[in-house]
Amino acid sequence: MLFVKHLQDITGKHSCVGILLILLAAPLLAGLSYAQSSQTYEKSVIMIIAVTQEYDFSTPWKKGPMGRGSGSGFIIDGNRILTNAHNVANQRYIEVKKQNLAKRYPAQVQFVGHDCDLALLTVIDPEFYKDTEPLSFGPLPQINSTVHTCGFPMGGRQISITEGVVSRLETSVYSHSQASQHLVVQTDAAINPGNSGGPVFQDGKVVGVAFQGLTSGDNIGYMIPTTVIAHFLKDIEDGRYDGFGKFGISLYPGLHNPYYKKHLKIPDEEDGVVIIDVLLNSTSYGKLRTGDVLTKIDDFNIDNDGRILIDGLSLELSEIMDRKQIGQSAALTFYRDGEKQQQDLPIAANNPVLPWNRQYDTKPDYRVFAGLTFVQLNRNFLETWGNSWIADIPFSLRYLFIESNQLNKNPDRKEYVVLSEILPDEVNAYLRGFKNQPIDSFNGMTINKLEDLDRAFQEDENGFWVVKFIENDTPMVIDASKARMNQGLILQKYQVPTETQENEKQYLF
Repeated sequence: MLFVKHLQDITGKHSCVGILLILLAAPLLAGLSYAQSSQTYEKSVIMIIAVTQEYDFSTPWKKGPMGRGSGSGFIIDGNRILTNAHNVANQRYIEVKKQNLAKRYPAQVQFVGHDCDLALLTVIDPEFYKDTEPLSFGPLPQINSTVHTCGFPMGGRQISITEGVVSRLETSVYSHSQASQHLVVQTDAAINPGNSGGPVFQDGKVVGVAFQGLTSGDNIGYMIPTTVIAHFLKDIEDGRYDGFGKFGISLYPGLHNPYYKKHLKIPDEEDGVVIIDVLLNSTSYGKLRTGDVLTKIDDFNIDNDGRILIDGLSLELSEIMDRKQIGQSAALTFYRDGEKQQQDLPIAANNPVLPWNRQYDTKPDYRVFAGLTFVQLNRNFLETWGNSWIADIPFSLRYLFIESNQLNKNPDRKEYVVLSEILPDEVNAYLRGFKNQPIDSFNGMTINKLEDLDRAFQEDENGFWVVKFIENDTPMVIDASKARMNQGLILQKYQVPTETQENEKQYLF
C-alpha cells in the first residue's frame, strides 16, 4: 500500500492517497452552438446540493458539524439521476435543480455504491422531470479520442463543458473508498470542484462519469467508465446493491525470475502470477494455495504482470471480476507442484476482517461499560488521529491494519474490537495505558465481534472483569460490582445514550 501526502477533498474530509475528489470543468466549449448545448445538456444535466454530517468513530454517540456541498448528476432512463456516491455520502438532506431555474426539489438516495463511487437519486415530485431527457450510454472511449465533460463547477448556475482527450485506461484506486480499485479513464480535462458526477460525452453518448483528478499532475482528470456503470446498474436490478466481488487472494509477479519459475515447475511457454496469500474464510480458501500459479482466467491468458488482454487493452486480471456480478463464477487455470489444474470459483465480497476502505452512511456500533468505550477497529476510527493518521496511530494498530490478513488465524473472528476512549471514573482509574488496544479476550472468552461484549459483561471472574489485549501480556482488571453500580451514573455524566447498549448499524437514508 502506498502512503503519500495527505489531501483534502471538496467535502472537507482528508485522504491519504494522492488522488483528490474533484470535478472536471472549464469554459464553454467553442464551436458548440447554443441550440445543440440546450438540447443535449440543459435537459439532462442537473446540480446536486447535499447537507452532510459524519459520526465521530472514537466516541460514536457524537456527531461532527454539518457540511454543505454541491456536485453534478444527470438523468437516465426511469426518471433516475446518476451521480457520484461522494456527492451524497453521509447525507442528511439533498436537493437538485436544473440550469437557469431557481427552484430546488428534494431528492432521495435510491442506491449507493461507495466501492465504485456511484449513486442513484430520485425526485418524488413528478414536475421535476418535465422537459427533461434521459441520457444513454456508449462504449469505452478509444485512446486519443475527444470527450466532453459537463457539470456545474464551483457551484455556478450555468453548465460548463470541457473538451479533453482520452490519454489512458487503467485500473486505479477510487479515492472515495480509499481502497477499491476499478477501471478508470484518464483525460486532460481541466479540474475544478463541482463537476463531480457529471456526464462525459462522446458522439452524443455518455462514456463516463467525472469523479476525481490527480493533484500531482497538470490537467489530469479521471472518469468512471461505462463498464463500471453497467455493473452498478445491473447489480441493483434486484432491489439491492451487492457491490464488486473478488477471489480473496494476493498475487506476486514472480515468474519474471526464470529461476523461480523453474523452481515452481512452470513450463517455459506459460506466463502467470503466483498466489502468495489466500484470505481466511474466502471462497478461495481451501481451493487455492500459496504457491499456486494462475495462468488463465476464463478464456483470457494472464501475463507475468497479472494482466489480461481484453477489449484490445492490457488490463489487470481483476477486470474480469469487475464485469461479473457477485454470485457468478470464473474458471481459473493454475499450476500446483508442476501439475496443470482448473477450478471454477464463485465471485464473492470476500471482505477481510479489517477492511481498508472508508465507511459511509453507516451509524457506527459501540458499547460503553464502566466508562470504557469499545468500538469496531476500522479505517474511520484510525482516521480520527487526523491528516497524518497512518504515521500517528500506535504502531500496534498500524501493523494490524496493514498486516491483518496474514495475522488473523481465527476463523470465527468477524472484526477487531478496540478500547477507543475512557470516560474517567473511580472504577476505571489507572487504566489509561490500555486505551487504543485491540481486545483478545474477556474473562477467558475470545471477543470475535463487538456484540460478544454484551454477554461478557454480564459475568465476572471472582468478582472481577479480566480483559486481555492482543500482543499484551498485562491484563486489565476491573471491579465488576463497582462497575455495574457506577454504570448509569457514568452514562448520565457524559451524556451517553443508554439505548446504545443494543445499538446496531443502520443505514441513514
